[in-house]
Amino acid sequence: MSVRARTAFGAVLGATVLAVLPGCGGGTSTAPNGGNSHPKTLTYWASNQGASLEDDKAKLTPELQAFEKQTGIKVKLEVVPWSDLLNRILAATTSGQGPDVMNIGNTWSASLQATGALLPFTDANFAKIGGKDRFQASALGSTGAAGKPPTAVPLYSLSYALYYNKKLFGQAGISKPPATWNELVQDGKKLTTGGHTGLAIEGASIPENTHHAFVFAKQHGGDFFDAQGNPTFTAPGVAEGVKQYVDFVAGDKIASPSDAEYAQNESVRDFASGKAAMILWQAGGKNFQSHGMKPDDYGVAPVPVQSGAPGQGQNVNSMVAGINMAVFKNTGNLDGALKFVQFMTSDAEQKKLNSEYGSIPAVKTAAQDPAFATPEQNILRTTIATSATPMPQVPKESQFEQVIGSALKDLLADAAAGRPVTLESVRSRLAKAQQQM
Repeated sequence: MSVRARTAFGAVLGATVLAVLPGCGGGTSTAPNGGNSHPKTLTYWASNQGASLEDDKAKLTPELQAFEKQTGIKVKLEVVPWSDLLNRILAATTSGQGPDVMNIGNTWSASLQATGALLPFTDANFAKIGGKDRFQASALGSTGAAGKPPTAVPLYSLSYALYYNKKLFGQAGISKPPATWNELVQDGKKLTTGGHTGLAIEGASIPENTHHAFVFAKQHGGDFFDAQGNPTFTAPGVAEGVKQYVDFVAGDKIASPSDAEYAQNESVRDFASGKAAMILWQAGGKNFQSHGMKPDDYGVAPVPVQSGAPGQGQNVNSMVAGINMAVFKNTGNLDGALKFVQFMTSDAEQKKLNSEYGSIPAVKTAAQDPAFATPEQNILRTTIATSATPMPQVPKESQFEQVIGSALKDLLADAAAGRPVTLESVRSRLAKAQQQM
């Protein structure tokens, strides 16, 4: 993202978060609390969960057709790439030109809640979609700031895992997946040979960069915010964590310099094709299979830690990941929007869609289905329950993602170009990022 684009983002975010805009949002009605002026249509922005935008359309279109058959409501679908989704949503909250219903990264919940543009899920609104108690408690924890009605409901639950190519591991004489980062680097160096790299990363992806920065900082005892929600990007441990991640390209050289430009699942393609031997990804199995990989071709393990075993504190190995659904407050089809949320979070759709994407249902009864007890999903489920922690629940969280994700993108670009990345240069970059908050 260019400096101009980042500046524009900051302007949009500042206006959006600081102003409570009860009449702004998506849909086609100007009613501040939504209405039913367009009862037969809905617009839906879905996030890119599959191998491509077309893959998502292929998965979602039959479900939207089933919803139309049940209700008579036609849903116009747009799958939005992650590189555009947050900026599109923020622009919609200020312009009023957006969808009726949308997917959001669960880490953005508190930030988007602060705009006042989204429909609060009060007890009455939860009742219209089947009740609040249907949802997993861990998933509900990332639907908005504590003490306020959520402005989103959980759709897919996710965490990071380490995926590794069994054939390449065998050829390199590696008998088991790495449990610590030192082991991963050692294995990665053995695997970086003959046109292969040890690790694939998505170095130009703002969300991916931020998620890894957050976890690596945690593992070094660092936090990006203090207890009052103030940014602490230069606190002890933060730069050390960020540098460790950037060093996969800069110092360890187990990831390709070209990975610094990846932002559209190119790292998934490289892993699935055998170009890279390992990848850190959220529920990656279905994506790998869509690229021709067979389930027996790859193994799944917890994301490594510095030492010991995954857990809490400095042994956190994932952020609590997931996708939520939100309704714009001024929708022109409030009743239809809530019916659509109810449909997408029904047991039948939760089982179907989470099976398609390899994620874990956010609804308790659906998550108990034996179909979600595969080795991969057991790793994800255990991580969510025992060693993942939520991203900062602060109103400026989405701005934090943008500035930190961009800082890592720039650092990885430096590494790819052969420019030195030192602890001091990382601290300097983080200090500049904090100034943008």
